[in-house]
Amino acid sequence: MPPPNKKSTEQEETLSASTREEIQAILWKATDKLRGSVGPAQYKEFVLGLIFLKYVSDAFDEHRNKLAKALAEDGVPDDRISDFLEDCDEYTSAHVFWVPEAARWSWIVANAKSQGVGKLLDEAMDAVMRGNAALTGVLPKIFNRDNVDQKRLAELVDLVSDARFGNNEEKLAQDVLGEVYEYFLVNFARAEGKRGGEFYTPQSVVRLIVEILEPYEGRVYDPACGSGGMFVQASKFIEAHRGRSHKTDIAVYGQESNERTWRLGRMNLAVHGIDGNLGPRWGDTFADDKHPDLKADFVMANPPFNIKNWARDEGDARWRYGIPPRNNANFAWLQHAVSKLSDRGTAAVVLANGSHSSPRIEAEIRQAMVEADLVACMIALPPQLFRTTQIPASVWFLTKDKSPQGATRLDDRRDTTLFIDARGMGEMVDRTERNLTETDLAKIASTYHAWRGTASAREANLAYQDESGFCFSADIATVREHEYTLAPARYVGVGSPGALDPPAVPRSGPASLMKDLYAIFD
Repeated sequence: MPPPNKKSTEQEETLSASTREEIQAILWKATDKLRGSVGPAQYKEFVLGLIFLKYVSDAFDEHRNKLAKALAEDGVPDDRISDFLEDCDEYTSAHVFWVPEAARWSWIVANAKSQGVGKLLDEAMDAVMRGNAALTGVLPKIFNRDNVDQKRLAELVDLVSDARFGNNEEKLAQDVLGEVYEYFLVNFARAEGKRGGEFYTPQSVVRLIVEILEPYEGRVYDPACGSGGMFVQASKFIEAHRGRSHKTDIAVYGQESNERTWRLGRMNLAVHGIDGNLGPRWGDTFADDKHPDLKADFVMANPPFNIKNWARDEGDARWRYGIPPRNNANFAWLQHAVSKLSDRGTAAVVLANGSHSSPRIEAEIRQAMVEADLVACMIALPPQLFRTTQIPASVWFLTKDKSPQGATRLDDRRDTTLFIDARGMGEMVDRTERNLTETDLAKIASTYHAWRGTASAREANLAYQDESGFCFSADIATVREHEYTLAPARYVGVGSPGALDPPAVPRSGPASLMKDLYAIFD
């Protein structure tokens, strides 16, 4: 019989710690030591994968206990209860991931020291993927590698055991994990700087797009989906306005070119209970469209700005309004979005401000898109929303149909475009990053809804009016006078730019990260 496992120093300190701050410091200490033996990009997968495994195990145990109690109350014999508790269908039918015994957290903790924690974690990830088709090829199997400090990993497993995702009276396990997962995505993006923008779009930008599009039902598509933030926010929007039971009213489709980010995205959708289609594997949207026949009701995208040397094919059918230049893919993204729209669909694409007025072939494409009446709205965003780039940005809203659309009873906006200059909005959250406030989001979204005459605008009795310095509805003749330049400042006139908040002292570093994270578990 093996000797009883000794608790690590950190575990002993955690159990004896008298304040939350002490516990946070000990928890970060263990993870920080592990970080030293794992590369930054891999560390992201490492931590999120471990948290995800803990969550699926907790959610499984939570459902298992409820099932056992219900069966006992129904008078089912004990031997039959055991059979039911190991029936995969009893869990998947309740939208709970099936967790084989060797992947259950209690089993991993009990056997980690004797059998090797890295080996057990890799086997657990494999078992969960084999038991759940939605997770096939998604979870990381990177824990048993030579560069991973197994002693520290075992101590980290002990510490993560204290985080309880299940049996929370105030929040569902899925919601608790969702908050933790999003928290880590935000902070990993900040830590990775420019590269962080590859997998994360600032939440206030995502919320702005979703609040304007109002994707209550239909197909939602993101051709550069990163970690899936657009889909998560769309799901939250539906839940907030129509209830959790309506989250399945949308079908989500996405594509991501980076393998690790594609895995994060699929895991993120699973975390939030979203049954999305991100393609059978990662791939370049221009060279290998994973959804060639898709026609979406909503397209939402924050593609990389100004990318050069992209997979340009001059014969591509998507370039209806002109062949984008080889040295910049901005107008390739716009035309790809248009190609994916259903007859009454709407797209929102975040691009660098240079797309407003770029010359030569891009100017010709922009003119062709305006003359085709595709540009519904242009919104100039405030500076510093994107921590990962200082390039000023705007959101292009595109649609194939600006008519009233029959029973939808929208205002007729054919041959007109709404321009919104939001550059003076937002508030600084630290020395380098700005967020749009709730008031900002409401004003911008309600302005668009009032202009378009949406159902939500009618319910709120909103009527559109131009506002000097903020918004202007321009007819196509006016846009022609401006030679098809689409910078909102050209149209809205001079208004108050808004005072920028003084920079605050940034709160950063390991201790701060873990303080916020651990607070979620309290």
